[in-house]
Amino acid sequence: MTNGIKDGFYREITPGGFGLIIKAGKVLISEQSPFQKVEIFETDSQLGRVLTIDDLMMTTEGDEYHYHEMIAHVPMMHHKAPESVLVIGGGDGGTVREVLKHKTVKRVVLCEIDGLVIDACKKYLPTISCELDNPKVEILVQDAIEYIKDKKNEFDIVLIDSTDPLGPGEGLFTEEFYTNVKNSLKKGGIVSAQSESPFVNKEEIKKMYNLLKKVFPICSTFTSNIPTYPGGYWAWAFCSETVEPLSYFADDRCDEITKSCKIYNKEYHNARFALPNYLKELL
Repeated sequence: MTNGIKDGFYREITPGGFGLIIKAGKVLISEQSPFQKVEIFETDSQLGRVLTIDDLMMTTEGDEYHYHEMIAHVPMMHHKAPESVLVIGGGDGGTVREVLKHKTVKRVVLCEIDGLVIDACKKYLPTISCELDNPKVEILVQDAIEYIKDKKNEFDIVLIDSTDPLGPGEGLFTEEFYTNVKNSLKKGGIVSAQSESPFVNKEEIKKMYNLLKKVFPICSTFTSNIPTYPGGYWAWAFCSETVEPLSYFADDRCDEITKSCKIYNKEYHNARFALPNYLKELL
């Protein structure tokens, strides 16, 4: 069975042979960019509008906060004063939105290879893309692999909000790329990268963390649930040269930011680094 919309339903089947079905409504945009197929459609469900790329789930209005709050706030709470943030991928704008909740932030660079994703989400997913026009945000429609090569000591936080390791996202899962990301960090800098489903993508996770551990002295993992992602369970890498997870916590920022979050709070944050046995064995 192929993924995508057919007979009024969006279907996505994982490599494990199970998946997701959503009652689909009107297709708002379905276009092929030079890189991938970008589609946003209405649903007859509590998920609201859905963004897919190459017929794979990227985000929904209904559960996007499960992903965006985690990738942004977990690493950023461990930095004393993050001012300069790079978001790689993330053209829907959700990660940028969450980053800008941190009042210390002065500059956010969004480096997204596909301008169609940005334009489509600005038009059809305004609650997610709402901060992309913020004057603190610099949008670069270009390949992050090339962009990051000559960056040195520039960012406090780098968030790799990439697609899966295939198509245009494949080059974001290499030792060379991770080394360039590390070099772009200021002292005390932190990287967080989406690292797939621990339940569905076991081999991909093992490969990714083997590469990350070659590059970063500190490489840990945190997880959370995401209802519409494969397996309903997701992982992110936490990497740094000097910062251990949970070694510092920005309580003042946390108290303020938590008021606007649907899933994130300090107690939930602290529990995210507790891993199930099968994931510990993978890593």
